[in-house]
Order: sequence, then C-alpha cells, then structure tokens
Amino acid sequence: MKLGASLDEIRHSLAHLLAAAVLKKYPGTKLGIGPVIENGFYYDFLFKNPISDANLKELEKEMWHLINKKLDFKAEKITPLKAKKLLTGQKFKLELVKELEKEKSPIYVYHTSDIFTDLCKGPHVKNTSEINVGGFKLTHLAGAYWKGSEKNPMLTRIYGLAFETKKELEDYLKLIEEAKKRDHRKLGKELKIFTFSDLVGPGLPLWLPNGAAMIEELEKLAKEMERRAGYLRVKTPHIAKEIMYKTSGHLPYYAETMFPPMILEEETGEKTTYYLKAMNCPHHHQIYADEPKSYRDLPLRLAEYGTCYRYEKSGELFGLMRVRSMQMNDAHIYCTEEQFADEFMAVIKMYLKYFEIFGINKYIMRFSTHNKEGLGKKYIDNEKLWKKTEAMVRDAMEKGKISFIEVPNEAAFYGPKIDVQVWSAIGKEFTLATNQVDFAVPERFGLIYTDKDGKEKTPICIHRAPLSTHERMIGFLIEHYAGIFPFWLAPEQIAILPISEHQNSYAKKTKEHLEKHGFRVTMDDSNNTIGKKIREAEMKKIPYIAIVGAAEEKIGTINIRKQGKGPIGEMKIEHFVEHLKTEIPF
Repeated sequence: MKLGASLDEIRHSLAHLLAAAVLKKYPGTKLGIGPVIENGFYYDFLFKNPISDANLKELEKEMWHLINKKLDFKAEKITPLKAKKLLTGQKFKLELVKELEKEKSPIYVYHTSDIFTDLCKGPHVKNTSEINVGGFKLTHLAGAYWKGSEKNPMLTRIYGLAFETKKELEDYLKLIEEAKKRDHRKLGKELKIFTFSDLVGPGLPLWLPNGAAMIEELEKLAKEMERRAGYLRVKTPHIAKEIMYKTSGHLPYYAETMFPPMILEEETGEKTTYYLKAMNCPHHHQIYADEPKSYRDLPLRLAEYGTCYRYEKSGELFGLMRVRSMQMNDAHIYCTEEQFADEFMAVIKMYLKYFEIFGINKYIMRFSTHNKEGLGKKYIDNEKLWKKTEAMVRDAMEKGKISFIEVPNEAAFYGPKIDVQVWSAIGKEFTLATNQVDFAVPERFGLIYTDKDGKEKTPICIHRAPLSTHERMIGFLIEHYAGIFPFWLAPEQIAILPISEHQNSYAKKTKEHLEKHGFRVTMDDSNNTIGKKIREAEMKKIPYIAIVGAAEEKIGTINIRKQGKGPIGEMKIEHFVEHLKTEIPF
C-alpha cells in the first residue's frame, strides 16, 4: 500500500505548478516540457519578453499560493482532436501531439484542478497538500534549444530544487554552497595548479609548477604501488599509423572522438595516415608482440603514464574533468585464463588501497556488461566469449566478496568491465577508475603464448586505470580536500617564516636541511609582519608553517603550525623530519 507521494511525484507536480504560475504572471507564454531531474525539476518556456533570475521569487510566491489552494491532480486519456483543442495556441505542445498521433501512441493530459492542463503521462501527487511549501526553491535560468537542436527556437529553462522537507532543502543548499567553494576550477586558479590558454587551445591544460609537483607525487605513488605488484614500465609514442587502430578495432568505435588524421609522406614517397594516440592499449600490444612468450612469462604487467588525446566537443569540455589531452594511469595485464581471477582481483584490491590513502569512503563498483542486440555494432560479435568473460568477472567479484551492481549495455566494445563511481567528501559523484577485460583485441593482433603442452594460445588482457587520468584525479582531489591536501601531495609542503631579517640566515639553513630530505619548502623573507606572513601561508593552504625567531635560533628549534589545527609547538628540526616521514603513505 502506497503511503504519501514519492519525491519524483512531488518534483513532477512542482514543474506543472511552475508552468501554471508562469501562465498566470506572463500570459501568452509558450510551454515546452517540464521533467523531473536529479534533486529537482525544470520547465522550458518561450516568453514574449525576456525574464531574469530576479523574477523567480514572484513565481515561487505564486506556486506557494497554488499549493495552499489544495488543488487536485487528475489524469485523462484523450483523443488527438481533444488534445489539440485543449492545447490551442501552445505550438510546442501541439507538435508533440502530432508526433504521438503519428506514432499511434496514447495521449494523456494531467489537470491541475480547473486552472491548468498539461500534456503528460505523470505520475503526480493526488493533491497539492502533499507538497511541502518550504521544500522547494527556483534556482536559476538557462537557455535551451527546443528538443536540443540548434535549428529550433531557444527557450528559457527555469530550474528548481525540491525535497520532501524544508530541512532537506536547506541541507542541500548548504552542500551546493560548499561545492562552489571547492570547485576545482576556482581553487585550481587560486592555488596556481593549472591554467588554460587560448593560444594552446580549449581542453588542453597547462600544468603550473604546483600542478606539476602534484603530478610527480601521484606518479611516485602509482609507480611504487605498481613496482610492488610486479608491473614493468614502458613508454610509447603519441602517434601511430591508422592501420594499427583499424587492426585493434578502435577506429570504428572511437573515430568521432579521435583528432583528425594526419597524412604524412614517408621516405619512399608513399603517403601514410597517422592518428594522435587516443588510447595506450594497441601500443602495449605491440610491445607484447616484440618477442615470443611462453606461459612462464605470464602474467606480464605493462604500465605507463601515457598521454592520450581525444576530441571532446567544445560544449562538453569542463575544467579538468573533460579535456582533450590526458595523462592516463594505464596498464595492461596479459595472463592465462587460470591466472585471470587473481590478476583481476589484485587490481580491485589496488583500488581499495588507493581509496584508503585518499580517504574515499563511498564508492560503487559498476559491472558493465554487453547487450546482445549490440553485437557487431557497439560490441565485438562473439556472444560465446561475452558470456564466458562476464561469468569470469562475476565469479571473481563474488568470490572476492566485493559488492557490485550490474549495468547492462555499458561494456567496452572488446569486453566487460568494472567502472568505479566515487563520492568526494561533500558527496559529489565522479567516475574515477576502470578495470576492463579484453578477449578480442589480443587475437586481432595475433598475440600468443606457448602453453605447457606446447600449444599456442591467446592471452586474456586486463586494461586497468585505478587513478584515472592526472586531469580528472587532480580535479577530484582539489574538490575532495577543498585544496587542503595531505602533506605528501601538497605542492608546497612547508613554509619557513623568519620573524625578522635577523633570522633569515637561520631560516635559510632550516630550509636547506628540509630540502635535503626531499621536502618542498618555501621561505618568506619579505618585510611583512609575521602575522601577515602566516595569513598568506594559510591562504596558500600549506600544510606546515615553521616560524623562526631569535628564541628558536638560540636553542636550535622551529615553531610549528599545522594547517587547520594552529600551533603545535616547538620542535628540533631532526624530530620534525621524522614526524613528516610518517605522513608519507609509500
């Protein structure tokens, strides 16, 4: 038995009430569509005269008024003729009616008592008394083409948030404000981590010294983790011949996201087509094929922080999250069928170790499988191997007691995969890591190994990228930590602040001592007051501040402050060094 309205019903009903309020305040407005979205709703309108965000408050008040009237929502199945009469003058709605009529689909409208009728299948609340007046808020306007096509009119989209209670709304608004403060684009600029240049091009980030330091630390972490796990490091070029991508099968599936081909003339006078590298895997396959392999050589784990290039559309570019140049934490594991489960789960365990290091507490493992109807189109046409490899992944995850959700029709074109969704400290969701099975491409390249019985077999390949790309990972970490990075990752780790110029020499010696131990140290020997020096270091979110004055110089100590905790006391520099070493996870 259903008790009360669902959140989706509330949100959908609010979209209709918004449309009713708009027609009341702005007669003659043409209505688009008003669906439910994550955390709220929107509705598209064609106004006679433009409106602004300043007009949203009056629309909210009109919606409150409608809610308090306790209006009923009732569905009605109607004929195309009746629909056209009810929606006279609403050209976008009439266009939808004609489409439904052509498709011979049933036509439904929803009546909000006798004040408003909309083309809609629902569902909705039974009565507006089920809606909490304080639980919604109209947030902003945006432009949106009718049906998403640039050929159609530009409409005004009004967005709204909606929750069951006023407290839930307030909590979410606080989260939004915190997210704005943590926006990696904003903090990335303030902390001098990365920038973009019109002369370089959109989606092509330039890493500033602070960003480069973070990249180096991430690579140190990954390389050490991979060294312990038996990976071998390789390097591959940024371009390759078209024939390689055709052989791998990538070109038909990735052509739209690859940069245009380059036609180059070889020494022979022959013209050859090259592409910028969009993925590392075909290159690694060529390294595998360099010399014969036996079962004794497997598993073979090849790792590379390889730079790849993908032509993301301009409208899809977003800070570091969607870029055209990306440095991938990539590796390919070549193994036998018998080795598969152990190798696959070793990658999963590596994920979990990284989550522990970065304080990622919420995540979901998404097991992406194929769809039979996509064989030969979206996926390699081999139903038998699809079922076999999907069963292998499912079995490995279940035996490893790793929770996952199964998502059909989301596999890579060459095999099933585990994608990892993670949530930052403020609950923002990111797609961060992947662990993919490839049963097809090694065979396309003729990759083989000699088994114990002397027979040639094709290895299974596992594609994995636990730390995603530098771009996406650092974007995530900026927001996750709000720019206050753990000591080992911080671009500037320690700031030495002499109280006066008389301590500059001692401060310099302290700096050099810390640098000898591999720490990233800055020194502020300006004429500013110590208070201002401290404030500026804290604004830069430097983990440790070491203050040196006459008293510290006299007894050979430094006075330590920690970001977010304030003063922690005096310490001999040797003891400080030992303390810092405990904050490095590898």
